[in-house]
Amino acid sequence: MPELPEVEALRDFLAERLVGHEVVRVLPVAISVLKTYDPPVSAFEGREVTSVHRYGKFLGIEAEGLHFVTHLARAGWLQWRDRLPDGPPRPGKGPLALRVALETGEGFDLTEAGTQKRLAVYVVRDPQEVPGVARLGPDPLADDFDEARFTELLTGERRQIKGALRDQSLIAGVGNAYSDEILHAAKMSPFKLASSLGPEEIGQLYEALRGTLTEAVERSRGLAAGRLKAEKKTGLRVHGRTGEPCPVCGDTIREVSFSDSSLQYCPTCQTGGKPLADRRMSRLLK
Repeated sequence: MPELPEVEALRDFLAERLVGHEVVRVLPVAISVLKTYDPPVSAFEGREVTSVHRYGKFLGIEAEGLHFVTHLARAGWLQWRDRLPDGPPRPGKGPLALRVALETGEGFDLTEAGTQKRLAVYVVRDPQEVPGVARLGPDPLADDFDEARFTELLTGERRQIKGALRDQSLIAGVGNAYSDEILHAAKMSPFKLASSLGPEEIGQLYEALRGTLTEAVERSRGLAAGRLKAEKKTGLRVHGRTGEPCPVCGDTIREVSFSDSSLQYCPTCQTGGKPLADRRMSRLLK
């Protein structure tokens, strides 16, 4: 799933190519992708793009008072085309969900792999009309997101810190991969309760949060949309690297599996050398 750094890079990429150009066609291929109907998606046609925004993990394109907002979900992606194919796309079983065409002949496709169709597109007059945008917490890279604000957010949180970091209503933009990376950088167990963190630990976590995301944004900046997935994977230290050596201490990276996701961590760096219980395996052994 694209997270804050990849969506920020997509924002930069699209701003260079869309602003000042007219959207001539918006062609839905999979009806499931459209989450709004008033105004219709066709209302976005004939308008000049004025700006491109990021809202957490949502990407927004503004064109003369209307906003095209999309969430790429777990298996969605944006593919830029210097020259779109002639003729309208045909609905079918392929990954293409929606196409946006400019007056230049350029444009982009929104695609989604797999059978779980969660890619979402909204056309609204105000981004706050999108429920997922309206409930977003503060952006962790905003200038006013300081350690005091972070401390305030964690006060009273009784959840494990891994879950708190992924909660979009608490902090916008962090998902499964970067929460693993942040906790590894902070040398903190993903199962540690947020409410148990002392001031020094909160400070370490804050620095890891800002540092990890800033570094990832800088690695992705200027890359073409098609290269962002590979860059994300290359830059990850622990997430998705089960069985590999930790780049910090050399211990073997371990995994905890859940029903629809997994987390990765280093026992030496994060849990005092103690492996965490894999809860899915524990249930199977009962």
